[in-house]
Amino acid sequence: MAYKNYILVCAGTACESNKGKALYEALEKEIKSAGVETEVQLVKTGCFGFCEQGPMVKILPDESFYVKVGPKDAHEIIAEHIVKGRKVERLLYKENKPDGDPRSNDISFYRKQLRIVLRNCAVINPEIIDEYIARDGYAALEKALFDMTPDQVVNEIVESGLRGRGGAGFPTGRKWLFTKNTTADQKYIVCNADEGDPGAYMDRSVLEGDPHSVLEAMSIAGYTVGASKGFIYIRAEYPLAIDRLNTAMAQAREYGLLGNKILGTDFSFDIEIRLGAGAFVCGEETALLASIEGKRGMPVPRPPFPAVKGLWGKPTVINNVETYANIPVILLKGAKWFNSIGTETSKGTKVFALTGKINNSGLIEVPMGTTLRDIIYDIGGGIANGKKFKAAQTGGPSGGCITPAFLDTPIDYETLQSIGSMMGSGGMIVMDEDDCMVDVTKFYLDFTVDESCGKCAPCRIGGRTCYNILDRISKGQGKPDDLQKLKDIGHAMRKASLCGLGQTAPNPFMSTMKYFEEEYRAHIEDRKCPAGKCKELLSYTIDEAACVGCTACARKCPVACISGTVKKPHTIDQSKCIKCGQCFTACKFDAVKKG
Repeated sequence: MAYKNYILVCAGTACESNKGKALYEALEKEIKSAGVETEVQLVKTGCFGFCEQGPMVKILPDESFYVKVGPKDAHEIIAEHIVKGRKVERLLYKENKPDGDPRSNDISFYRKQLRIVLRNCAVINPEIIDEYIARDGYAALEKALFDMTPDQVVNEIVESGLRGRGGAGFPTGRKWLFTKNTTADQKYIVCNADEGDPGAYMDRSVLEGDPHSVLEAMSIAGYTVGASKGFIYIRAEYPLAIDRLNTAMAQAREYGLLGNKILGTDFSFDIEIRLGAGAFVCGEETALLASIEGKRGMPVPRPPFPAVKGLWGKPTVINNVETYANIPVILLKGAKWFNSIGTETSKGTKVFALTGKINNSGLIEVPMGTTLRDIIYDIGGGIANGKKFKAAQTGGPSGGCITPAFLDTPIDYETLQSIGSMMGSGGMIVMDEDDCMVDVTKFYLDFTVDESCGKCAPCRIGGRTCYNILDRISKGQGKPDDLQKLKDIGHAMRKASLCGLGQTAPNPFMSTMKYFEEEYRAHIEDRKCPAGKCKELLSYTIDEAACVGCTACARKCPVACISGTVKKPHTIDQSKCIKCGQCFTACKFDAVKKG
């Protein structure tokens, strides 16, 4: 049936948790009330990416882009836009452009993006297989099964230059080739959807918005290397992604696209879901495999690598969600097409979860080689509240900080490593002038110490020792030789830790000490936190000349340490002050000083 209008409603986790489900139901109700069911198709989609503006509604074919929409707005959208053909101006996303509101594909947030992995998110209903098929879904699997040999498929992946998007960046085609060339009676395909980095939600969004792309890619991998069984390892905290995966697998089996004799061929391949309990270390492939086997998730030394000896001792291909989502497009459009995108050594695109002190937070996908300046200022809309950019953390707890000096550096695997950071799975947290690098580093190290499996001493003891040093520094108890101690222990952890968690745990403090050493020294030598973040080093005072005696600070103080009468300057009793900052926030006259 041809419809006059299509209403796309974001149904990713962020929007769903912000009354997105109620919005969809309200629109559905209003469509029926207006009697326009035959003219309008309402589509529940995956993440639009522009999470800062959610919940979002996009109307086709005019591409009107409505943001921060609530259930109460449903009646006006249907009555005005759909029935009367008049846009609801107050809900339109607008930029400072002479021609008024832009079409959705001309918004600056999207303009420099290239959506390959996210190609179907915000376009199709992920719970309806026919919509995936209508956009060339499973055509790559069909091509592989009927028109290509396993050797031709793996050669195409090798020539594409696709590298693993889980963090290490190992060439995907070479990994598949190792498993393909290993003789065994059983082989496995595993999808790592554990995604434990703080602030990262790329894989979750792909599975919520386009689960069939991963199922199709895993089937292609199975055909290529000779595997008949696959597992998706996903954390239990992703209930929406799990539900949509289960729905997609059931539909694929019904259509003969998963299970026995796929598409009538002799190739059989099926997939099971395994739920993780949220252990960060299970993102490491050998720990992940142990968890699937029902063992405690702890890494083991390599070699042998999982590609040769993995799940239950059998050859196993492990890739993450984003890596798999590229596979169908590469087979359909060709290795040369994919190879033409990106840089000399980093091909294709990269999905980032852009969060932190940024105006336009959300999920983005850009060609490899895009500069940090383009990401932060063009796509991200700059630093929130007019603050100065201080650093961007990439790679999560395993990564490092990118400073303003590297804003014009292309983002790719080698470049990030050369400046002390890493690509990681794709988390990118932006920090401004109010962030303390000692405090930020302590947060990441606290995370890795808590998530360490404890199997090897360099990670177990080294991580805790470094955290204790950072904790002392943040409290003004640092010692002159602390920075050298951190460096020495960090180098030892990198060389001696068993797995990537311990080997990369020092990256945040090694990186920030390199670029922000003066900030560390201020904490140690001056007992000051330049950013005003470290609580033990703070003091709040009241400027008598600026204080008008409004009593706002005294009323907000939870420990009654502020005294003074109305219209007279107030004072803070430092012996009682708990440094909560409520007075600083409450004062409208800039009379409370933080230092």
